[in-house]
Amino acid sequence: MRRLVGAALIATFGFLTGALADDFPSRSITIIVPFSAGGPSDAMARILAERMKTSLGQSVLVENVTGAGGSIGVGRAVHSPADGYTISFGHLGTHVANGAVYNLNYDLVADLEPVVLLPSNPMIIVSKKAVPATSLKELLGWLRARPTSATAGTAGAGSGSHIAAVYFENVTGIKLQYVPYRGTGPALNDLVAGQIDLIVDQTSNSINQVRAGTIRAYAITDSKRVQSAPEILTTDEAGLAGFHMTLWSGMWVPKGTPKEIIGKLNAAAVEALNDPGVRKQFENLGLEMPPKDLLTPEALGSKQKAEIAKWWPMIKAADIKVD
Repeated sequence: MRRLVGAALIATFGFLTGALADDFPSRSITIIVPFSAGGPSDAMARILAERMKTSLGQSVLVENVTGAGGSIGVGRAVHSPADGYTISFGHLGTHVANGAVYNLNYDLVADLEPVVLLPSNPMIIVSKKAVPATSLKELLGWLRARPTSATAGTAGAGSGSHIAAVYFENVTGIKLQYVPYRGTGPALNDLVAGQIDLIVDQTSNSINQVRAGTIRAYAITDSKRVQSAPEILTTDEAGLAGFHMTLWSGMWVPKGTPKEIIGKLNAAAVEALNDPGVRKQFENLGLEMPPKDLLTPEALGSKQKAEIAKWWPMIKAADIKVD
């Protein structure tokens, strides 16, 4: 009898799950961006949301939930119903580094299902205009000659900008004084205002201010120049060989979300990424599109695990820890 009841319950659950997937989406979907509005993550999510609603036939909203290097926003998504209506948007900082930095009440791999790998952002070394250096070599000389450490803006402990700055310290031997913000959008505002000295920032966040001449750019942290700003040297060309870091992004949903729903979300995101208008907007932001064969949930899952293995040892060695 127990076996029959168990089988009946499984069959009923399977039927309900299938019906839920067939009906999906029947209302608006929310993408939780764990950083403030106006930053690079917010910009990417809003571009995608606007195009994804065409495929899904429902509104796709962006909600900014800030704090603790993005861990609060990710936690909100993790603890949401596993029905596909709440998407966690994040990147190397939120979905890799935070697991080594914060005492999280969730597991970044076990409690989330990957949906799709999104465009990546090479970092860019930028400073306020008042810094006298006009090349990366001059900047390194200026930083070393200072009687006190220069101030470096970050989006919080363990964020992509923080990890990039720690990586910069490791490669150059130069110590920085970190100034945490609730996102690199506010940090960039203070850089423009001259309140902090520099940021190792996402290219998409800083590129428009670089073009406007309100901040100085020194190098792209990649082996190749970005198409949207080909005049900016790579770190290899500028004299800091091997200093490479790309901040990739992705979308996840809570663990237990039906695979059929994940498939629909993935298809909508891939369709958006293949849209010429969307691609042009991302290109203008200096973003790099992932190869088509890496646009599967499985590819994002593999990427996340590989990046955890790569970055956690460096983060722990630097003793970046927030309780």
